[in-house]
Amino acid sequence: MTVHFIGAGPGAPDLITVRGLRLIESCAVCLYAGSLVPVEIVAAAPPGARVIDTAPLHLDEIVGEMTRAHQAGHDVARVHSGDTSLYGAIAEQMRRLADLAIPYDVTPGVPAFAAAAAALGAELTLPGISQTVVLTRTAVRASAMPPGESLATFARSGATLAIHLSINNLARVVRDLVPYYGADCPIVVAHRVSWPDQRILRGTLGTIRAEVKAAGITRTALILVGRVLGAAAFADSRLYAADHHHVLRPRNP
Repeated sequence: MTVHFIGAGPGAPDLITVRGLRLIESCAVCLYAGSLVPVEIVAAAPPGARVIDTAPLHLDEIVGEMTRAHQAGHDVARVHSGDTSLYGAIAEQMRRLADLAIPYDVTPGVPAFAAAAAALGAELTLPGISQTVVLTRTAVRASAMPPGESLATFARSGATLAIHLSINNLARVVRDLVPYYGADCPIVVAHRVSWPDQRILRGTLGTIRAEVKAAGITRTALILVGRVLGAAAFADSRLYAADHHHVLRPRNP
């Protein structure tokens, strides 16, 4: 018996990995975050499977379901949105399982920032503009940010920022970033990216608050900030340059 933590991807049912889907198809118990994981994904569970939306459950109740499945010898598909390594709240579940000697493994998923970049047709790292993507969030009602992990700290680098779980904190995001990026810096708010009702708002740090307010977006949105989002003039990567040689494309083949 194994508990399989599975990243379901950003929302579109066909953006789950093949491995993740196969695991769901084989598990007698499926626990999923109902507000963020589409029902089409958990519908792949086998006939007769115990399928539970964990949105109304607390940690002890979730682990209780896993424990009962373990005692019955049933594999569990524990399905989270996006990729399990980012704000997935799986670490505390795995810690509980380890204490209970219940086996588990992890299958990654497509993260929201990658789906947002795909929807934009954008590359988040461009030569001479940004070669770093910072994945972060701000503190609202969830866990506090550790010392030294402020937006201002990251903004000093000029890197591309992917700011999660912060749409209700947009005023502070803008206030913290304008001194470093400028009010004219491009920003994107990707709401329910890859879902049928996906919305993409493009603006600048100076205009985005009004756009988001007019759109009524208050949750399930990712914020992307950086000069790469509006860049048309950038150098080609050296990777495919004719005079760039490496072990697979030697100077004298």
